[in-house]
Amino acid sequence: MSDLHWNDISPYAVPLGISALLGVLAWALFAWLAHRSRGKDYRRARITSMLSPPLALLLPLLFLRVGLDSTPLKDAQLALVKLSLYVGVVGCVTWLAVRVVNGIVASILREHPIEVADNLAARQIHTQTRVLGRVATGLVIVLGASMVLLQFDGVRQLGRTLLASAGILGLVAGIAAKPVFGNLIAGLQIALSQPIRIDDVVIVEGEWGRVEEITSAFVVVHIWDQRRMVVPLNWFIENPFQNWTRREADMLGTVFLWLDYRTPMAQVRAETERVCRSDPRWDGRVCIAQVTETSETAMQVRLLVSARNSGDAFDLRCVVRERVLDFLAREHPYALPRQRNELTREHTPPDTPQIVPSVHQTVSPSPEDGPPSVASPDLPAG
Repeated sequence: MSDLHWNDISPYAVPLGISALLGVLAWALFAWLAHRSRGKDYRRARITSMLSPPLALLLPLLFLRVGLDSTPLKDAQLALVKLSLYVGVVGCVTWLAVRVVNGIVASILREHPIEVADNLAARQIHTQTRVLGRVATGLVIVLGASMVLLQFDGVRQLGRTLLASAGILGLVAGIAAKPVFGNLIAGLQIALSQPIRIDDVVIVEGEWGRVEEITSAFVVVHIWDQRRMVVPLNWFIENPFQNWTRREADMLGTVFLWLDYRTPMAQVRAETERVCRSDPRWDGRVCIAQVTETSETAMQVRLLVSARNSGDAFDLRCVVRERVLDFLAREHPYALPRQRNELTREHTPPDTPQIVPSVHQTVSPSPEDGPPSVASPDLPAG
């Protein structure tokens, strides 16, 4: 085998080498400009750093594609090399488009933080941006893969064959892809109509939690005890659920107490207001005490308080319940529910020597339960 001479390889090496060098120089110029702007414009520096990795491959490939026309490659060899470069260019463009979409999503999320007290508008934007961004990323990848696959005759023929026999195969494929397309359509519906948003407080399947993540296929709900519930997207379209922060984040919290009829309601209202004013979780809107129900043995008192969000409302309810009960036990112990026994003596004829007393028992309900039924049979004398 004879050695290769420069005269043999120069027709290929010179144009391809110059093209590759020009591509590298173009990327180096871009990187230099990005480095210079890093300290002047933070946003411009972020954009250039996002575009730099794909361009490092894309620019040399584009210049190589131009330089191929100056080489003496034969038609079959030239077509193979051009196809390889085409696949590389499409891959780099797809990579670049995905990074652009992710960069736009990240920029929108940074400009609308949800770590604020009134984050309703920010949560709406986060939900729409995340869902639409994932859909756009998926479409870009599918489009790039399609452009590559259509360049191969075998794949095109396979596509024609599947299209020609789209009877049973199409039905099977449609049934198999139903969950995928169902979740895709559900994701678009959630992004547009927004029945749920990022950081919404929801009750799903009896579980209280916050919407932590919305993907293109499922929703992750962060349960209050650190568990994660993964729910398909179309479940939120087809099933009812509770959304506590659909319109606004502030909420009302309710505390029910069963108390004795002798309870001084004026003091209970004053103590409830004092507890609310001393707690930073109270938002200053609602703090009332009302008698909402009565039974044969006790009355139901509702303490209604307000807070900025559901988490504060839950904690404030617990504090109000504990301190009001402590106040009643300390200052007005007769106001707490208690058990009462009534001892009666049955009247018997004078000629009957046996006297049978009977005990009627009434039980006041507990603070959290409704009034129990009063039932106790007469007991014979021991």
